Amino acid sequence: MDFRIFTEPQQGAGYADQLAVAQAAESLGFSAFFRSDHYLSMGEGDGLPGPTDSWVTLGALARETSTIRLGTLVTSATFRWPGLLAIQVAQVDEMSGGRVELGLGTGWFEAEHAAYGVPFPAKRFGPFAEQLEILTGLWGTPAGERFSFDGEHYQLTDSPALPKPVQQPIPIIIGGSGAKRTPALAARYASEYNANFDSVEGAATKFERIRTACADAGRDPATITMSLAHTTAIGRDEAEYRRRAEAIGREPDQLREQGLTGTVAEVVDKLGAYRDAGAERFYFQVMDLADLDHLDLIAREVVTQL
Repeated sequence: MDFRIFTEPQQGAGYADQLAVAQAAESLGFSAFFRSDHYLSMGEGDGLPGPTDSWVTLGALARETSTIRLGTLVTSATFRWPGLLAIQVAQVDEMSGGRVELGLGTGWFEAEHAAYGVPFPAKRFGPFAEQLEILTGLWGTPAGERFSFDGEHYQLTDSPALPKPVQQPIPIIIGGSGAKRTPALAARYASEYNANFDSVEGAATKFERIRTACADAGRDPATITMSLAHTTAIGRDEAEYRRRAEAIGREPDQLREQGLTGTVAEVVDKLGAYRDAGAERFYFQVMDLADLDHLDLIAREVVTQL
């Protein structure tokens, strides 16, 4: 079992907050620090001090951590041209000594695109699929050779395909609920499939789709990691749980039905059920970045039981 920390800084966290969480997660033995790729807060709250760019932030964290892996869950394909994204990710991979992972998705939050003047195309799956082909093509082109691509959405001509990342290949994470196209892309490009915020039953169904797609593509299903991300609020007792749920603006009883939430014993049982459904990796989505004691509790009293 592998356990990671996942944050949503657009809800109101600056770089110093993220650095503190990343360094705490590293010292507590979590395998990775991941962050969302959003520019607008969601729900109530003002989002102060304002958004931070995911790849700028990860580049800085790469120089202030030493062992923990770093990545996005997930970068929106609408935010960046694929050639430039390939450079950004490869550069942060070099800055971290080969600790980067790229979660990539189609993009979905139209309001943040409007807020910052980013085009939001009605059809996004086609560009997303082409980005995967371009990214892997650029990184996989041998040094000294050129890469060209003539697609419906993107065209690259005689690219030197530089710089090269430290890792070959860069681990790519794909999520999504599609029954056919998403599993096919995951089988072709992904090292990990993430069932994000699904139920035990829903995650099991999605994992089976991925395994089937891998078998159909001639890939060993065991070579792709099955993962899950869920909102996390855990307490040593009921009072502590309710305090943490309320601190992130959630109704405790409702949240208990939706996430990796509740007392330590409850969450251990929930994680065990997801493990039995096929999950091999968990992303604890922590929303209160100032509550570092929460990370300590998860590491010492939850993870140790699994």
